[in-house]
Formats: sequence, C-alpha cells, structure tokens
Amino acid sequence: MSHDSRAWLTPGAHRRLTVELAVLHGTAEPAEAENLGIHLVEGADAREARAHRIEDLLRDAVIGQAPPDDGVAEPGMVLTVRHGDETETETFLLGAREGVAAEEMSVYSPGSPLGEALLGAVRGEERSYRVPNGRTVRVTLVDAVPYRV
Repeated sequence: MSHDSRAWLTPGAHRRLTVELAVLHGTAEPAEAENLGIHLVEGADAREARAHRIEDLLRDAVIGQAPPDDGVAEPGMVLTVRHGDETETETFLLGAREGVAAEEMSVYSPGSPLGEALLGAVRGEERSYRVPNGRTVRVTLVDAVPYRV
C-alpha cells in the first residue's frame, strides 16, 4: 500500500479552509469565517503566508474519500489504539489537522510521531514511536475503520 503526501481532509475541514482562504483573498466577508469558528491571522505577512499554506494543502487534498474498510491504518481511517499496557483506548482520525473544528473528533497527522508509527499497521499490531522527551512509547492498533461523515 502506498502512502502519498496528499492531505486527507474531512468535508468540514475542507469547507472551513476554503472559506478562510476566500476571506484572506478578500472575496468573502470575515463574518463568514467567524461563523465557522475560524480565527484569522493578523498582519499582511502572516495572512499571505497562511493563504499560501492553505493553497498548498488544498491543491492535492483528498476530501472525505473513504479508504477501503480493510482494518489497515491509513489517512482517512478512524483509529482506536491502546497505549502501552493501559486498558483504556483512544480513538482519533488519521488525517490533516488543519481546518478541523473543535466539535469534530481528535485528529492526528500521518506525519506526527504517532501517525508515522501507525501507518500500515493492521488490527492487533503493536508499534512503537519516540515522544519529544526521547522516551519510546508502545501503541497497539485496536481497530481501524473508514471515517464517515
């Protein structure tokens, strides 16, 4: 399975990023962004940099397209994991974090240490990754199902 560098976005994240970009380009009113909970950056240089970042992200983004329901961790999958020997699990979407609203589920980027460790894992597989303090953490993929709107 290949893991390309295209960002996987929820439809809601895509909408918020598209509106934010329109506001940054002056083709939409700031109130439209505020209604979606988007906090606009201040200053011309920051706005220009943010607009370029969003354009790059949206250029080749995969929007809401569900990957196969094969239990393999990849962008667009909702992963349930267990850290180390803990009994509790954590569930999150593996995809682009940008544009995700607070009311949606947690999102981990495939480029994050946890995301990189889990890419390609199958149900029941244990992987490990290094956290910023240098410690190695074990994580087990409990389940992987396609994101559904």
